[in-house]
Amino acid sequence: MVDINLSQPPFSLLDEKGRQRVRDGVDLAYFNEGEVILDAGQPGEHVFLIHKGEVAELDLNASERERRIGHYTAGDLFGAISILNGTSRYRFQAEQESLCYLLPRRLFEDICTAYPAFDDYFRQHLAEKARHVLERRAEGGMSMARFMLARVAECMREPVVVDGHTTIAEAVTHLRERHADSLLVSHAGRCGMVTKTDLLDALVQQGLPHSAEVGGIAHFTLITSHADDYLFTALVSMTRHEVARVVVMEGAQAVGVVELTDVLGYFSSRAHAVSLQIEQAEDIEALARASARLPQLIQTLTAQGVKLRFAMELLAALNGRIIHKAFRFLMPEDRQSQSCLLVMGSEGRGEQILKTDQDNALILADGSDWPGIEAAMQGLTDTLGRLGYPPCPGNIMVSNPQWVASESAWRGKIARWASSRDPDALMNLAIMLDAHAIAGNASLLEGLREHLFARGSHDELLLSYFARGVLRYSTPLTLFGTLKRPEHGIDIKKGGIFPIVHGVRTLALERRVAATSTFARLDALVDDGRLDRPFADDLGEAMALFSELRLRQQLESLEGNDASQEPNRVVVQRLSGFERDLLREALHTVKEFKQRLSQRFHLEY
Repeated sequence: MVDINLSQPPFSLLDEKGRQRVRDGVDLAYFNEGEVILDAGQPGEHVFLIHKGEVAELDLNASERERRIGHYTAGDLFGAISILNGTSRYRFQAEQESLCYLLPRRLFEDICTAYPAFDDYFRQHLAEKARHVLERRAEGGMSMARFMLARVAECMREPVVVDGHTTIAEAVTHLRERHADSLLVSHAGRCGMVTKTDLLDALVQQGLPHSAEVGGIAHFTLITSHADDYLFTALVSMTRHEVARVVVMEGAQAVGVVELTDVLGYFSSRAHAVSLQIEQAEDIEALARASARLPQLIQTLTAQGVKLRFAMELLAALNGRIIHKAFRFLMPEDRQSQSCLLVMGSEGRGEQILKTDQDNALILADGSDWPGIEAAMQGLTDTLGRLGYPPCPGNIMVSNPQWVASESAWRGKIARWASSRDPDALMNLAIMLDAHAIAGNASLLEGLREHLFARGSHDELLLSYFARGVLRYSTPLTLFGTLKRPEHGIDIKKGGIFPIVHGVRTLALERRVAATSTFARLDALVDDGRLDRPFADDLGEAMALFSELRLRQQLESLEGNDASQEPNRVVVQRLSGFERDLLREALHTVKEFKQRLSQRFHLEY
């Protein structure tokens, strides 16, 4: 029996019996530098797992410059696809003296048959491989990871539906008999909701009789979900919209209700404790105490295996509530309805993890007058600083008068930016495209966004200039398709995150996609037919992988474990073999995305 480390995927997808079959069945082989281990066109007879040395993957049909497409080191494996396809498409050649474990074809095929998850690993896209890792964490007993995989259908209640002519007295009886906290109300072709609190307010505060109909007191603006949505997204929606329940829809039909108490019963999370502290804050000091808990929450979520996209959405919702409440505390009520506070950049996209710099602006309704607005906005900037949001180095903040303007003035700014097309103007357009209304009158931003789409979505020259930003930074791959490995690390933000964010942002402008998050934009572009689903999923998982690697470095810096390392830099040499494999695939996805954008927007010219 050979002593071999099988703790990493895909072997971690096997049980102990399966791993023992691997240990009993492998041999160890030595290859000289320059020796061809597996040649193009040769039948696949083994899966090779490198114990020591380095192996190059060569495309013999490519030019000399582009021939080297892969690079494998200790812990990496190759040859499985050659077995599945019958022959090898590429040549694998030792670049230095190498020792490899050899898993025979027959044993590999038997294990694939016995373990479907192991078989799937070799047939899947990047997105599916990343999903497998999360599922294995869940099976391994990580309660938060299990929660991340739970669907709304597992936690929803059967709805109690009444018509709008039901009296308050009858509604109370329905609630008591069904042990429910809310009723769905079908009235005049619409679906609404009435809760115990609504009924109590109607009787006590409004003085309505018991015979009053619930159609007159029901709420018809519902927060909805779907049965196959992740349960965590329902929790995020409740946090963002300050509600205690969501209605589960199937087409136009309500099929269930998810109550906050049910979600918290399914999984008790610190997230709700922080959310509750934010909502109960009655002054800036209390809000600051709640805000200070967010870094600890992030550490807890990541340690418990939360899928990063969900963590981003939850933190965006919590940050949004903090900034919203600060605006309400500081600004007169009549000013709030005549203005709209925007957050932009990663915060506007809902993709910040640790707190980012302030990137915000203010839209004023045309004709409104706000004496002393400069002092008010400076006060808001100072307060957000107290809450943990540092000032923007580029001064893109409401304390800068350039980022406070009326609707008409903003439309003029957008027109000038679109016409000039210089780097600063294009950056400002990108910032505005990511804007998200966080407080005040959100309709002011909706009108401005429509103006931006009308001005830019059909301007091919503007789109070409705008898209060119994706080529600003090189992808950290060598000419031969392998990972660059500088000692100081690769800049994952510039080389990985930015090209995806800006490329998807460009397509969103072209297709008039109103969503601001990169993940939501990807979904919308698939629905629009602009991207195919497998490639969009791979882009999303690449984005999540880059963000997770970046967050890991940021948390290490925050804890003082590696203060010398820049927070955006990832040292490839410190990654496991599986992580390097995923990173390489993700960066090749970025490279392909750049090529697609170059062809669509003629960036080669």
